[in-house]
Amino acid sequence: MSYIDGFITPVAMAARARFAEHARAAASIVREHGASRVVDTWGEDVPVGKRNDIAGAVRLKPHESPSFGWIEFADRPTRDAFGAGIVADERLAALGLPPFDFSRMILGGFEVIVDTGRGAAPGFIDGYVLPVALVDREAYRAFAASASAVFLDHGAIRHVEAWGDDVPAGDTVDFSRAALAQDDEAVVVAWVEWPDRAARDRATPLVMADERMANPPTPLPCDGQRMIFGGFAVLNDA
Repeated sequence: MSYIDGFITPVAMAARARFAEHARAAASIVREHGASRVVDTWGEDVPVGKRNDIAGAVRLKPHESPSFGWIEFADRPTRDAFGAGIVADERLAALGLPPFDFSRMILGGFEVIVDTGRGAAPGFIDGYVLPVALVDREAYRAFAASASAVFLDHGAIRHVEAWGDDVPAGDTVDFSRAALAQDDEAVVVAWVEWPDRAARDRATPLVMADERMANPPTPLPCDGQRMIFGGFAVLNDA
């Protein structure tokens, strides 16, 4: 089963170019240690939520933008070996610290449970974080898998859903807090890849109106009221 490290990071808007440059340089080193793909993005369409949202997840400041990113691995053992090797790589240390506040970055390890599509590199992604009851894992996987065909039929390149497997508690921010997850729930990180923002904007109302989305299971195997989400432009895809 493939595996990802997912993260959301607050970055100063003035540091966008430096952030992208650092991400590209770091990605080449990261891939040498077993990662198959590294993606970094920049928030463009990140709505304010009623209870929780991406901005609140990282205590975003007015002059900052969130970055939704991930690193892909063949499996968890590959990811664990990566973690041991990357910390000792002097080249990464030589790059210097990336231009963001580590104390407000949320991160975790996730087991991929849905992965459909693939194709050209995306220009835009919709990213999601939500809580799902531990007992509803299979029901949620089936529900998410059924939505994949809808996304792909309306122009998406890829749809991925990943189940929280190694999600540490942070001092002030973390994925569980972001999704308001309870003790009997896991955090899911998911995203839909699009060719560009225009394709995503055209598809969104079509996906919502698709008859295949009209009759979701009752009850839903997740709490959409606590889902946080946003649209992000791709800065780095290596």
